Amino acid sequence: MESLGNLESFVRAAEASSFSEAARRMGISAAAVSKNVARLESNLGIRLFQRSTRSLTLTEAGELFYQEVAQGLDTIQGAINQLGETREAPTGRLRVNLAPSFAYDYVLPLLKAFKQRYPAVVPDWHLEIRRVDLIGEGFDVAIGGGMELSPGVVARELAKLHLVAVAAPSWLEGKPLPTTPSELQGVDGIVMRSTHSGRLLNWTLRDSGEGRYDLNLKPAAIMNDPEALCSCAVMGLGVALLPLDRAWPRLQSGELTRLLPDWYVDLGVVSIYYSSKKSLPAKTRVFVDFLLEHFQQSLCQHFRADCQGL
Repeated sequence: MESLGNLESFVRAAEASSFSEAARRMGISAAAVSKNVARLESNLGIRLFQRSTRSLTLTEAGELFYQEVAQGLDTIQGAINQLGETREAPTGRLRVNLAPSFAYDYVLPLLKAFKQRYPAVVPDWHLEIRRVDLIGEGFDVAIGGGMELSPGVVARELAKLHLVAVAAPSWLEGKPLPTTPSELQGVDGIVMRSTHSGRLLNWTLRDSGEGRYDLNLKPAAIMNDPEALCSCAVMGLGVALLPLDRAWPRLQSGELTRLLPDWYVDLGVVSIYYSSKKSLPAKTRVFVDFLLEHFQQSLCQHFRADCQGL
């Protein structure tokens, strides 16, 4: 199959009756146009132009060939230009996969602002808890933690996930506030059960330096859902290690108190995943940029226990 460059060089040279004028219109050198046309003639096995020092004219075969390909080339270039416009203008359906709780709390509240900025983008969101094949299943974006990077996929960090030790004021009443992790060892706690293995989870606390401490609570209640864990802590059933984004509203309202402010559990990060191809559709690019900007500027304190002031 003949290359588009060879065909365009031929058509533009035929229109202008000049290699140099064709080169000017195409933004390449006259030598490149001449070489492309010569390659086309060699591939077709026929002369398309009569060349002289003063003129460039089509042969009879060249005239027939021009009539056949010129309109088709314009159609192809029109389609390419249209794709280019689509790539530059944020438009079309945006398929996103993310967990329901994360969507309800942090992404859906941003939707109105996003739509006001990019009204031609149609959100098509799949709220479910599973790891998806981003490219194989046709998603533009996935949001989650710990996904394996398959070929052709990149990840950008949205937020770090930290657990913090908390307890209700009713549970703390009459007790001194702990100042070291060892003071929490073996106290009554609401313990998390892994939904995958069924085992009770134990955590390693860390501080901003090199400090590490393996903490084991005495199970006063066992849950397999962070929201249920949080509710039990608010009831005063014991100490809990909660995701900071879950604990945050209760810490602000005073329903919970953070213990050991210099210590936390590092669970990794929540990332936004998308295709690594260079010609990323504008709808995907602006959505990724929009979320990164919002999380970096506004939500640090909701997720990171080491943010200043917490």
